[in-house]
Amino acid sequence: MTLIIAEAGVNHNGDMVLAKRLVDIAKNAGADFIKFQTFKAVKLVTVSAEKATYQKSSSLDEESQFEMIRRLELNLAEHEELIKYCEKNGIGFLSSPFDEESIELLAELNTPLYKIPSGEITNLPYLRHVGRMGKPVVMSTGMSTLDEVRSAMKILMAAGCRKEDLIILHCNSEYPTPMDDVNLRAMLTIRDELNVKVGYSDHTVGIEVAIAAVAMGASVIEKHFTLERTLPGPDHAASLEPNELTAMVSAIRNIERAMGNTVKRPSPSEEKNLSVVRKSIVACKPIKKGDYFSEENLAVKRPGTGISPMDWDRIIGKQAVRDFQIDDAII
Repeated sequence: MTLIIAEAGVNHNGDMVLAKRLVDIAKNAGADFIKFQTFKAVKLVTVSAEKATYQKSSSLDEESQFEMIRRLELNLAEHEELIKYCEKNGIGFLSSPFDEESIELLAELNTPLYKIPSGEITNLPYLRHVGRMGKPVVMSTGMSTLDEVRSAMKILMAAGCRKEDLIILHCNSEYPTPMDDVNLRAMLTIRDELNVKVGYSDHTVGIEVAIAAVAMGASVIEKHFTLERTLPGPDHAASLEPNELTAMVSAIRNIERAMGNTVKRPSPSEEKNLSVVRKSIVACKPIKKGDYFSEENLAVKRPGTGISPMDWDRIIGKQAVRDFQIDDAII
């Protein structure tokens, strides 16, 4: 069953009331987990760092990346409050750590796995730290090459992460991702070249690419969502609104059911149609007992309750054992 992570990220805007509303939305949509982000601005970004292009268009112009990040921090007490709220509402809590101090904070909170964001895939000390924690790891790979993914995997596993506990998410780190840049087949390349479980972290507009990824074999889907796309903040514009998140989860669950078990056979629902839709060998003119069956006195028509047309060659040339009228099934 596909693990669906509803990515709240920083779409809480630093407001715990909004954060809890996002928990409610994720739960009602049917997601397995809601995921936030854990970081300390002073550990994550320099005071002079520029914003990404998508951040510039969706946040305060006069605000630096450092100031924006600091405003969106969740402290320990807020983490604990959100975890309790998730437990109360029956949805799993996750958060992506963006620095080593945050890795330890999430360990203290006993979160079930570590979700490595794309930007940390070339952060060797960080990867070692995560690998030493002895928990399952889900790693996004936006902006990376296959060799960089391979190197990150080696670091994680050398530090203690078991390969069977690792899932690699194909990802594109543009918000929103242009359809021409999605390259879903790269997810299969990661799976086949690195022999690892894969999934997809989706930043496109809409839900169809995430659904397609499930049909292609993704074991994890991660998707940003928000209360409303017009809210101020760096990630709202590229996020799903509540009804879209619900539709995505529902579609993924339908796709899982539709994938089946690889056996090609009549399904229980269609077996009743076999005799109605298929055909039998019938008489196309009166046939007397002792006459020989031929292409002139036989035809193929519905229903399929008599001898199958696949036995045509076996029937041609045989003698009738009784009289047949037009449209009588040959038996």
